[in-house]
Amino acid sequence: MTTLIDIAEFRSARFAPVLSEESQVNPQVYGAELAYWVAQELAKRGLASSYPESEDWGWYVEWSTPEGAEFAFHCGNAEGRKDHWCIALRRFGRKWFGRDQPPFTDAAEWVDALKASLEAEPSITALKWYGLDSLQA
Repeated sequence: MTTLIDIAEFRSARFAPVLSEESQVNPQVYGAELAYWVAQELAKRGLASSYPESEDWGWYVEWSTPEGAEFAFHCGNAEGRKDHWCIALRRFGRKWFGRDQPPFTDAAEWVDALKASLEAEPSITALKWYGLDSLQA
C-alpha cells in the first residue's frame, strides 16, 4: 500500500538554505526553510501542524485530523538544487507495520490549504500540482 505520494513540484529561490552546507541534514539536502514556511502558511489558514523535523532526505511537518488520521508533508529539494522543490504527502498507519492507513483524501483540507499557499506565493514559478485528483484511497 502506497504511503507517500508527490503532490507538488516547483521552483523558487525563496527557500534556498540560509545556513552553510555543513549545517544541513546531509550534503545538498535542503528543505528546512520550505518546511517552516509550509507550517506558517498552514497556521495562517487555521491548520496547526508540528514544528518541522529533519530526516536524511529533507524536512517534514506532521498533523492529525480530528478523527485521528495522521499525515505529513515532506519538503525537499530536487537534484541537489537550491531552487527546485518537491512536496509529498505521507499517511501513517494506525496499526503495526503501517496497516490501517487512512485514505489520502482524509488530508484534502490540508492539501487544499497548501495549494492555495503555493499559488499565492509570488516567488514560486513552474508549479506542477499533482494533488489528490487521480488517487485511489
